[in-house]
Amino acid sequence: MTELSIRPVRYDAEPARTLVLAALADLAVRYDHPGGDDTPVDPAEFDPPGGAFLVAWLDGRPVGCGGWRSRHGGDEAAEVKRMYVAPEARGRGVALALLRALEDSARQAGRKRMVLETGYRQPEAIALYGRAGYARIEDFGYYKGTEGVRSFGRDL
Repeated sequence: MTELSIRPVRYDAEPARTLVLAALADLAVRYDHPGGDDTPVDPAEFDPPGGAFLVAWLDGRPVGCGGWRSRHGGDEAAEVKRMYVAPEARGRGVALALLRALEDSARQAGRKRMVLETGYRQPEAIALYGRAGYARIEDFGYYKGTEGVRSFGRDL
């Protein structure tokens, strides 16, 4: 039987660091862009109470990650960052479970809305967010105005 657990881990600690590097490598290939994502990220942004970083474990192995941070220092919205599931764990419900855990964490911290940005070369992510009740919103953040960016949001 497959066992999935999701636990908080510091953004800059293992295994989060390894999963984030894998996420960035995946983005680098998809977008043919060294580094994968140029969005400025400070690991401290994911420390409670202003954020959280979670790692998904499947049968005792770390297979996914994601975090939320306060949107530009505000206390209403939480921005999802670094959502990633390793290829061998895809299609097993890990991403949706991770997203729901992030939503629960943000809600418990008093956030009212989740927002995120993804890109046109991530069709699995776009499909996931649609299934999870997210709708397109005005683009924001680092990639605002960049061709191919897709921004989504959902009230908590």
